[in-house]
Amino acid sequence: MRLKYAVVFTEGANNYCAYAPDVPGCVSTGKTWEKMLSMMTEALTFHIEAMLEDGELIPESKSSINDAVADFLEPIPDDVMESYREFGEPEPPISVTFQMVEIEVPAQVGAIVSEEAPATSTP
Repeated sequence: MRLKYAVVFTEGANNYCAYAPDVPGCVSTGKTWEKMLSMMTEALTFHIEAMLEDGELIPESKSSINDAVADFLEPIPDDVMESYREFGEPEPPISVTFQMVEIEVPAQVGAIVSEEAPATSTP
């Protein structure tokens, strides 16, 4: 089963990090762009495979690149900023890239996609 998710990649002073807005908790970091892209693709694949093994709903791929941009530009809630401040002010990213990342996971009989809308999937 092939799935595509919008991913936000940020470049910091020392590394890259990425997250998929439609897959909460799926984040990764890497020292180079190539490593970051590889790590994030692997993180998405493992995250979805683990959800399938646990019988959980697969997160729908509902975000476009424009949605990911809007999500990134949303102000950070005050309670979240408080937790950041405990560890020092977060450094602003040097650059941000938004890209669709396609993964392939083994198709499982009975795999259920979140019911709001189907995930982008091709056989």
